Amino acid sequence: MRNKVPVSKRLKEARIAAGLSQKQLGIAAGIDEFSASARMNQYETGKHTPDYLTLKNIGKVLKCPVAYFYAEDNDLATMISIFTKLGTSNQKKIIKIILES
Repeated sequence: MRNKVPVSKRLKEARIAAGLSQKQLGIAAGIDEFSASARMNQYETGKHTPDYLTLKNIGKVLKCPVAYFYAEDNDLATMISIFTKLGTSNQKKIIKIILES
């Protein structure tokens, strides 16, 4: 049975958006070059889910926080992605707006 965690979908989307192959991403995230492509494929198909540290390393390469990969809702994933790319000042403004709503 395939994993229902949204990690596989988000991982594939972010990798493609970054223009990386599965092997390139795996190697850049610290996975052995001989198994990088196969492991990334297993993560993207949902056969396996990367552990937190591996996902954190993948996120660093893709410039995505770990929370992005677990967001079940597409809009929430988009918000997480955009929010992390803002500077601290703009992040605080967004938080203030949300809290005042």
